[in-house]
Amino acid sequence: MKPIPWKPKKIKLISKKTGLFVLLLCLCSALFCNFLPKKKQEPTRMVMGGLLATQCIDYEDFLASSTTDFETFFRPSKLPVLNTRIPTMDFFDPYYEKKPEEISLPDVLLDTPENTILNFYSVLRDAANPIEGKSAGCGTIGFDKIPYPVSYQFLSDEYQQSLPYEAYLKTYENILHINLIKYHQIPLEKAQENKTRYFVELETIEGTEKEMGVFAYYYGYVDMEKKGSQYKITNIYYFGENFLCAPYHGWYWDAETNVAVRYGDWCKLIKGDPQKIQTDDIVRILFDGTDGYQYCIVFFQLTNDTDLEVAQYRKLPVGSWKPITITVEDCLENNKKFSH
Repeated sequence: MKPIPWKPKKIKLISKKTGLFVLLLCLCSALFCNFLPKKKQEPTRMVMGGLLATQCIDYEDFLASSTTDFETFFRPSKLPVLNTRIPTMDFFDPYYEKKPEEISLPDVLLDTPENTILNFYSVLRDAANPIEGKSAGCGTIGFDKIPYPVSYQFLSDEYQQSLPYEAYLKTYENILHINLIKYHQIPLEKAQENKTRYFVELETIEGTEKEMGVFAYYYGYVDMEKKGSQYKITNIYYFGENFLCAPYHGWYWDAETNVAVRYGDWCKLIKGDPQKIQTDDIVRILFDGTDGYQYCIVFFQLTNDTDLEVAQYRKLPVGSWKPITITVEDCLENNKKFSH
């Protein structure tokens, strides 16, 4: 079988460092650490059977190091951060203190689906919407709420009507930092002119009642439609990644086993042995069908190492691959009916 021609565009990383982030973190850490001894009136915090204290960073040593990779302090993952197009707050100067409806974005930010994705999440990367009772151990974080009105204008008019700005802002409560770590274009159920869908994976920092930031991972789908000369976001669907339960349901989260069970045992569609092809985080399982066609099931591998099915293809007689939709669960229901 020939390799499937479909493959998302290569991800390009734009790496920039900014002294602003260093300054904000250092000031935040210095203030917090200096005032920490005065918090004797606060109740003792405990976690996992032991006393819990807040980590303090020696900001003078931090500033003295000119070779520090600042990104290391934001995240444990080694995956490249992709939403790096807004390196400083200067970008927001033209929009400062404007209401969302007063903001108009230049076409260059939304002229292609890929630019819309990268610029939308770049705007949001250093936005923070902390809530009372939960924190990451700092005061003002990143760009605070300044980016949200700008990011709101990446949404289509229809999406804004269904999600007013105040409701939109509320969806970011306790989200203190956002890293875009994966994005790929994927097919729609039915191809539609000027419409497209992207898969994304996000790494966030969120506050806790223990005054420490924790990492959370989400994957999801972003729908876009071309409105005039701009690709606007028409819908977003997110799913929280599970790092505890998924390992106990291994067959479902392993691409090869998943295909063997669902397309083989349930649908009786597999003839012979499937072939696995993996390139980075893209896993393809190819097999000959009992109906005479060849099939390719595409998975994306998430940060928690689970494989997520995102597309199905059938090979046409002319040699091209066509996106299809097989509702595998219907096979299981039919099997149950026949077994009674």
